[in-house]
Amino acid sequence: MQKVIDMHSHIGDILYPGGGELIFRKGVRKKFVLSPTNILESRTWKSLGFLDRLLFFEPLMIRGFLANNALGSLENMRSSMDEARIWKTVCLPILPHVTFDDLKEAQEQDDGLIPFTSFDPRQDYDLEAALSSDVARGARGMKLHPIIQNEPLNSKRTFEAVEAFAPHGLPVLFHGGVASYYLKKETYKENPEYGDIHYAKDLIAAFPNVTFVVGHSGLLQVTHVLEMLPEYKNTYVEISFQHPQIIRRLISAFGPDRVLFGSDWPWAKRTTAIRAIKEACKGDYALEHMICYENSAELLKL
Repeated sequence: MQKVIDMHSHIGDILYPGGGELIFRKGVRKKFVLSPTNILESRTWKSLGFLDRLLFFEPLMIRGFLANNALGSLENMRSSMDEARIWKTVCLPILPHVTFDDLKEAQEQDDGLIPFTSFDPRQDYDLEAALSSDVARGARGMKLHPIIQNEPLNSKRTFEAVEAFAPHGLPVLFHGGVASYYLKKETYKENPEYGDIHYAKDLIAAFPNVTFVVGHSGLLQVTHVLEMLPEYKNTYVEISFQHPQIIRRLISAFGPDRVLFGSDWPWAKRTTAIRAIKEACKGDYALEHMICYENSAELLKL
């Protein structure tokens, strides 16, 4: 495998205010937590059948992901990139917790990072001016997270943000799939159902000239993605958390030129995502190169 671009990663604490502070901490180590994620990663995210949805909302699973989220320092990011031989990684902000400014400061210390911008649906401000400023300073795309930001992909405010960003001709990557990020006492902060693919379909259909990337290919709703979205030629899928068999189905449905490598580090291991791609491509190195580098390089205008 030659150059690899990871289209989906995070630094900082994306769940809590002031999350950018984590980026520059040194010596951050993972707290031991017993979690089903260890089992699923060892199986390269192979389905456990009816247990999948139960586990995804299980407090043990959430605690495991929270422990991973707490690893998001720049130092750990670089170690993970070196281990998996990643050339560049897209870093995704989630306002208001981690901002483009946080990522830009990190990129100045490590040019392996490619920052995206985002918008804060809770604030009323000049979206066009803010997004244009971020692009001028190096943002290579925009991130939307309907669950953590608690804003549907088909809302008026989201449409306004996408319309303001559209002239830049850069990709919009959104979280896809119903998921939960907070333990019971904090679930008021999120609406997991906002990850449902029908919201994504509304957004994609409304902006045929904008390129969209479905984060995680929809997670457990990947079958909905496969049924509803291949017809939209402005839509790509990113494969984090997907098993090699599912990745092959995505390649067949969307075509090899609309499938992108991603890991969602630190929420998941980059080495697991690399293993999944290699198994999916079955020794077809040209296909590996398309998914791991060429497709993303074209979208990001590198």
